[in-house]
Amino acid sequence: MSITDTKVTAQTVGISPGRLFIGGRWQESSDGGRMDVIAPATGAKLTDVAKATPADVDAAVAAARHAFDSGVWSGLSGRERGRILLKAHDLMRARTEELARVESLDAGKPITLARVVDVEHSALQYEYAASLGQHLDGSVRETPGNTHAYVRREPLGVVAAITPFNFPLILSSTKIATALVAGNTIVHKPASDTPLSALVIAQILQEAGVPDGVFNVITGPGAELGDRLVAHPGVDKVAFTGSTEVGAHVAELAGRALRPVTAELGGNAANIMFADANVDQAIGAIISAFVFNAGQFCMAGPRLLVERPLYETVLGILEQAVPGVPFGDISDPDTVIGPLASRNQLQKVTALVEASTAAGARVVTGGGPADLGGGFYYQPTVLADLDNDNPAVAEEVFGPVLTVQPFDTEEEAVHLANSTPVGLAAGIQTANLAKAHRVAAKLEAGIVWVNGWAMLDPAVPFGGVKKSGFGREYGPEALDSYLRSKSIVFNLDEEAGR
Repeated sequence: MSITDTKVTAQTVGISPGRLFIGGRWQESSDGGRMDVIAPATGAKLTDVAKATPADVDAAVAAARHAFDSGVWSGLSGRERGRILLKAHDLMRARTEELARVESLDAGKPITLARVVDVEHSALQYEYAASLGQHLDGSVRETPGNTHAYVRREPLGVVAAITPFNFPLILSSTKIATALVAGNTIVHKPASDTPLSALVIAQILQEAGVPDGVFNVITGPGAELGDRLVAHPGVDKVAFTGSTEVGAHVAELAGRALRPVTAELGGNAANIMFADANVDQAIGAIISAFVFNAGQFCMAGPRLLVERPLYETVLGILEQAVPGVPFGDISDPDTVIGPLASRNQLQKVTALVEASTAAGARVVTGGGPADLGGGFYYQPTVLADLDNDNPAVAEEVFGPVLTVQPFDTEEEAVHLANSTPVGLAAGIQTANLAKAHRVAAKLEAGIVWVNGWAMLDPAVPFGGVKKSGFGREYGPEALDSYLRSKSIVFNLDEEAGR
């Protein structure tokens, strides 16, 4: 069967029958509602899943609260929880092909990308999080007088994990694995467009030995369920990845209840290419930065800033090279660029490029949708001759679109790179390491890559500044956001304990 076959059923992707996972049980929604899942590669129905209701949100939070309060998970040591996450890691690796197929079909990812990036990186996250379970120690503090003080690090409680459509498996793993090793329980709300891998992960965690109620999944419409979950009085922490606009709404709702939020939001990263860069290496990083996952990557590099002596040369290379990037059939192991995740996303990218060209941008290559069997495909596109007010520069495109602007000085490059209200990632292409260090320190971004792009590892934290959000994913910094400190102080005077 072709991976783009429109007759794919729930059974063929291992999600039969696509129900909610609450309290360790698979169940239909409270009103029996179902929701279609559309395959981005064909535009046709892939399968359907349960469409949760607010009552189901309440049930999932209640299950997570009961599991947390019982101590069935939080009462385990970090090492014990880590051992269970290592089992989950092993099970993910054993089911690599199934997970890759599910992610490819559901999110429209080329099968090789799904296998070597999405599944591999997600498995690594569980492995790394398991190692953090060895380091949940508190500390003893020196205090004046006859007292003894120590600090415990304790889990927060129930975590609401809300994830987007572009990397369903990876962006759920960044939250789930870290929150679990810290001892929290979870209610996961995946994106309504791409809910399938969350259901496979529920199977894997249950098989690995995660107790009932510790991990719960509700599928359904984002706005209704997300608001209910974020504002729920039984939730202690919100971990959200998504757009800046929705992130601001989530933070406002959570703020009313004074509960902590980690928000990894939109980006619009600049990739700065200096005239001394290794051109061949830089071009590879530049292209991958904007075509990776069809540009649906919050840390994509959709804005290229080129030092003027190389500007026309780089445009000429991109004009020749970009159309040759394998594009189309997601079942072909050589395909690099697949479809956008939904019809709505295709319409947004199309409208933004049209607005950009109407404002004076020149199309170097691409420039419109591609007719490939009814899927949501957009040609990899390069735009030139833009000013900073051009819509494709000022706004996050979230599609395979690259804007190219020249600069004359290092100071101008930094100014252009920092000129948007977001700051998630940035890149520098240069052979001068002193320059790289100097410029990296000035860039307003949570992560900066030098002579490459998207060099991510579970040990290295990432997150945004400005309107790209707050808090960090990955590394011990992420673990800290799922724990709270409790200070315990003893009076050691002999008479105090009598």
